[in-house]
Amino acid sequence: MSMITSKDNDVFGVPFVEILEYPIDREAALSVSAVLCRRHRVLPIAREGMTLIVAMADPGDILALDDVSAATRRRARPVAVDPKDLATAIDRYHRADDELSDLSNTLGGQSEAASLDEDATDEDDAPIVRFVNLLISQAVQDRASDIHVEPGEKALRVRYRIDGVLKEVQSVPTSIQAGVISRLKIMAELDIAERRRPQDGRIAVLHQGRKIDLRVATLPTVYGEKVVMRILDSSGSAKSIGALGMMGRNLNAFKASYERPNGMLLVTGPTGSGKSTTLYTAIQEVAKPSVNVITVEDPVEYRMAGINQVQINAKAGLTFASALRSILRSDPDVVLIGEIRDHETAQIAVEAALTGHLVMSTLHTNDAPSAVTRLVEMGIEPYLVGSALVGVVAQRLARRLCDKCKKPTHYDEDYLAKIGLLIEEDEEVFVPVGCSHCANTGYRGRLAIHEVMTVSEEVERLTVARSSASEIGRAAVREGMVSLRQDGWNKVAAGLTSIEEVLRVAV
Repeated sequence: MSMITSKDNDVFGVPFVEILEYPIDREAALSVSAVLCRRHRVLPIAREGMTLIVAMADPGDILALDDVSAATRRRARPVAVDPKDLATAIDRYHRADDELSDLSNTLGGQSEAASLDEDATDEDDAPIVRFVNLLISQAVQDRASDIHVEPGEKALRVRYRIDGVLKEVQSVPTSIQAGVISRLKIMAELDIAERRRPQDGRIAVLHQGRKIDLRVATLPTVYGEKVVMRILDSSGSAKSIGALGMMGRNLNAFKASYERPNGMLLVTGPTGSGKSTTLYTAIQEVAKPSVNVITVEDPVEYRMAGINQVQINAKAGLTFASALRSILRSDPDVVLIGEIRDHETAQIAVEAALTGHLVMSTLHTNDAPSAVTRLVEMGIEPYLVGSALVGVVAQRLARRLCDKCKKPTHYDEDYLAKIGLLIEEDEEVFVPVGCSHCANTGYRGRLAIHEVMTVSEEVERLTVARSSASEIGRAAVREGMVSLRQDGWNKVAAGLTSIEEVLRVAV
């Protein structure tokens, strides 16, 4: 076996292999079922005659070797590997999709009379439980941000949102629809008998030693209840300020906004654009032992040491507005509000920003200047908005080009000029290609595109005069604001993303 030499470290008296760098024999890997690989934490990686080289987390597990030998009718020889790397390799060669398909076929073949019993929620319904567990674990493995379970007329469709784009992963018979949705509702501690109104809940699961929280929302549709699960990695933490991907003037303007002792900093953008991550990063920068930081969120996405986090509970009467009133009696220096949704919350937040507090929050608008007009539309007096607001960050998430397969290309200069992209001589524009590292998409991971507006005297004057968002935007650009589209072009020129991605997410 050429890759395993005497210089490899010995573990349990057998060679150690870096499995993620090893040229695994695909036929060998697939010669043992996914169930057996996961149960014993093994993966065949090569064949030598009638001998199978088996990567193992525990090379001393004789029973596992015996089971592999019995399944393949070959002698099994173990090599040691890192357990986490082994789990990644098993998932690469034995995706849960195959098991899900097998399970859905098995479940679909069960008697229709039994499967249509919508109140069947027996914990011992092992195939349904296994199906749901596999759906969630595969989503986490695929780095999905959301799982959509959607009833249809002829099938139950499952889609994952990966790097901001929805991808269908399963379509299973409607005969198991009731069981799958009931199982998800039980896990989220929702009322399984209530199918006529939307419900919200939360699921906590362990995946490879990490705690993963899922925010669950149900929505009644004509074919049954749709379930959407937002995946929140509770073990994760806020990024460092450098990891946000802000460049030059944007970074300096953002820092200047959250380093002020008072005022309001808003982050705007659509759902799933990374607004909360940006705010958590700012909070992490200002949270010191000498500063009292209180947040009110729905839900609390990341647990952070050293700050006081309040979870909204509408059923108990704890709304953003009511929580905010109580927070202001708790002597805060910095207040983070998960989202400004109504006049009452906006009014209290603006008053807090004008009375010595630094207030951070999110708002749903298309760009930074629109945040000003949105607050005025909510019923806040323009002169109060102009005085309270210190900065607005508009944000989008674009897919990041895969570093292993992206390639430079040449675009027509007239086309580049038409879309406003200017390329220097030493810069190149890259396009996605696709490889095994990025699941043949050409993209892996995401990066943020920003527009940071500071509220200058001119912007404040226009706000008080009830000027339109476009007028405020033009004034901000004259003062140096970099638009969303232009920040996207800067990241295209840096080789981080593609032209098509910027055009997809930034107007």
